[in-house]
Order: sequence, then structure tokens, then C-alpha cells
Amino acid sequence: MLSDFMKALGILTDPESRRVMRLSFGLTLLTFIVLWISATFGLSAFGEYLYHWADAQGWGEFWLGIIRFLYATAAFSGILIVSFLLFPAVVGLVLSFYLDPICDAVERKHYPELPPAREQPLMEMAGDALRMTLIIILVNLAALPLYLILLFFPPFNALVFYSVNGYLLGREFFEIAAVRRLSSSEAGRLRRRQQGRIFLTGVVIAILLTLPVINIVMPIVAIAFMLHVFERMRRQGGYPPDTRNDARESAFHPEGDRI
Repeated sequence: MLSDFMKALGILTDPESRRVMRLSFGLTLLTFIVLWISATFGLSAFGEYLYHWADAQGWGEFWLGIIRFLYATAAFSGILIVSFLLFPAVVGLVLSFYLDPICDAVERKHYPELPPAREQPLMEMAGDALRMTLIIILVNLAALPLYLILLFFPPFNALVFYSVNGYLLGREFFEIAAVRRLSSSEAGRLRRRQQGRIFLTGVVIAILLTLPVINIVMPIVAIAFMLHVFERMRRQGGYPPDTRNDARESAFHPEGDRI
């Protein structure tokens, strides 16, 4: 796994990958700016409603000041925490539209013998990315109370967070790499056999995506990393480099060989 990661770092020297990195970072930042502005206005409006309600109940200036301070602190902390939780999902969604140039650059350099990969239709790519993004967001929001409770019990908070997101991101990035070369049934069988390695790869990706500054360049490295891991799994499993439709898949597994 370490050698795969070191090879993945080489993607940072590719001009096309650097262009994709700049585009994805800009779109991710723009997405968060819109979310931050929307959340600020929404929370400010609710805070004013809460303040006026407390004022109407006859609370004194001292308590009103405490309410305003506590609410502002809680709102700011909430925005930071949710942004931290959503960052991997948003990055994955944005990068899903720039996958082919990165994967093609990795394959040209390290796997030139491979035939051309399938180009996913835009709607299929967007649907897969949106589905996985929603799953990551919903699972993390559902686990948010547990994360907050475990803030007082380090390192269990980090263990739970990176375990949850390691599983989700490992599965997401594996499917991104596998769908280029394998049919859905082949990819599913390979994922089930190699779920431990995929999980560990996902944990590494989750950690890298939450490290300040480093997470600016890590999304494209994460894609290259999983592509190397997938290629190693595919070759060790004896899968041909292209089994993407069921007709071709059946040619590799004749009826007489099936149970």
C-alpha cells in the first residue's frame, strides 16, 4: 500500500492533473462559500427570533447578552464542524466530473498496456457521484451526535470518524476505479473479497482529506492511490483488463464452469 501511495504522489507532476486540482479546489471553495453564506443568514435569522422571544418573556439584558453570545458561539462552531464533516463528500462530488483526465494520466504512465477505459456518460457519472455524496452526508449527519459526545473522549472520536468515513470513501473511490474496467458484478465480487484492504485505503484517504493545507492536493492523489490499489487487486485476482459488459463477462466464465 505504501508503494501505491508513493506512486500516486507522482500525479502531482502531471500538468493536466494540476489543472484539474485548481479547478476542483476552486469549485469546492465556491460551494463552501455559498453554504457558509446561506448558513450564516439562516442562523442569524433564527438567532434574532430567539433573542426577540427571550426579550418578550421579560428576560433582562444580562441574560439576553448571554443568550446572544452562546448562540453565536454555537452557530459558528456548528458551521465549522459541519464543514469539516462535509469536506470529503463535497470534494468527491466535484472531482467526479474530472476523473477521466486523472485516471488516464495514471494509466498512461504506469499501465500503458491497458486498453482504453470506458467513458462514463455524464448523467451516469453525476448520478453515481450524487448518490455516494448523499450517503456520506446523511451518514455523517446521523453520526453527528455521537461525534459530539466523543469529543470528550479522544481518541475514540477520531477512531469512529475515520472508521465511518474510511468505509464510505473507500467504497466510493473503489467504485470510481473499478467501473472503468469491470462490470458491476465483477466489481462487487472483487470489493467483497478485498474489503479489508479497501477499508484501510479509505481510512488513509479520509485522514488526508481532513488535514489542513494538505487536503488541497490530496483529492487527486487519493484517486490515483485507489487506482493503483485497484489495479493490484485486479491483477492478483486474475481479472482481464476489461470485463465491463455481461456478454463479455460470460465469455470468461462459460456455463460449464458455473455452479
